[in-house]
Amino acid sequence: MPKTPLFSPKDFYFCWLTNLIAMTKTMAKKETKEKYGKETYLKWYELMFLIRKFEEKAGALYIQQKIRGFCHLYIGQEAIVAGCEAVLTPEDKMITTYRDHAHPIGRGMHPKFIMAELFGKITGCSKGKGGSMHMFSKEFNFFGGHGIVGAHIPLGAGIAFADKYNGNKAVTLCFMGDGAVRQGAFHEALNMAMTWKLPVIFIIENNQYAMGTSVERTSNVTDLYKLGLAYDMPSFPVDGMKCEAVANAVEEAAARGRKGEGPTLLEIRTYRYKGHSMSDPAKYRTKEELKCYQEQDPINDVLAKIKDKKYASEKEIEAIEEKVKAMVEEAVQFAEQSPFPTIDELYKDVYSQPDYPYIMD
Repeated sequence: MPKTPLFSPKDFYFCWLTNLIAMTKTMAKKETKEKYGKETYLKWYELMFLIRKFEEKAGALYIQQKIRGFCHLYIGQEAIVAGCEAVLTPEDKMITTYRDHAHPIGRGMHPKFIMAELFGKITGCSKGKGGSMHMFSKEFNFFGGHGIVGAHIPLGAGIAFADKYNGNKAVTLCFMGDGAVRQGAFHEALNMAMTWKLPVIFIIENNQYAMGTSVERTSNVTDLYKLGLAYDMPSFPVDGMKCEAVANAVEEAAARGRKGEGPTLLEIRTYRYKGHSMSDPAKYRTKEELKCYQEQDPINDVLAKIKDKKYASEKEIEAIEEKVKAMVEEAVQFAEQSPFPTIDELYKDVYSQPDYPYIMD
């Protein structure tokens, strides 16, 4: 009587697949360990801690009415900017939405110029004319800060077109929220960028809510990266709570763009701890949902790895935190002491020709 085999072909396949997955994970861990060392992790921690403390201070100053208008905070999403900056060059370009305080900090701008802009002061990066939603810096290749949802996405493609036209190797990172992908401009820009093979990385910062409306309530397609597949564009989901995952995805996309292979769409899945803006109490979500994401906090994740790998002592970590806090306080003092723009500033920076005739009472 033939013996019953211990494993069926299905069992053998399952074991093989399990071992392959385990081996892949081990290789990925080894690659990450070798790729990102002490210097990178300490930079990530300092940058994300700076963004967090800056935004917390901005929120407090808004409540004191020292910052007016709209104010959209980046708290919870810090790993996206930090991960991107780990693999970018100063020549690369960046353009984003109105949740834009963190991006210029990541680009290297001193936070005092951002805080001054929030205060509406002449020393701000947009000379006090842009406020919270319209940061800008030619020096750091940061092209905004745009208040109209989705309208900046074709501009991102246009910046990338200029780089391709000029024959340089820069790439453009075009950030947007999950709500912006419902705009027609998004699809037009993706179609044109893929047709012309533009060096642009479209990044959806999917923080789960378009203002107070969840992704599930706006479309049948909830895996937003799949929207790029309609244009045969390389499109991927990314864990936005992990700096390593963001850096790996952006590095791969940037390499593709620099080689002339065209754009990439990344859906970076993240979460904002605060409301859509300072005026939003965020009652559309549960405390349990918020807590779930806070337990994955990207700053705590990086700090835990720094301690686990003994990249820094408690004293050294404390020194980083004190440095950041001092920088934020310096930013506040700079903003407080800076003057407001004079009335004639209304007529400046309107036309590229400074002496363009205008009527001024």
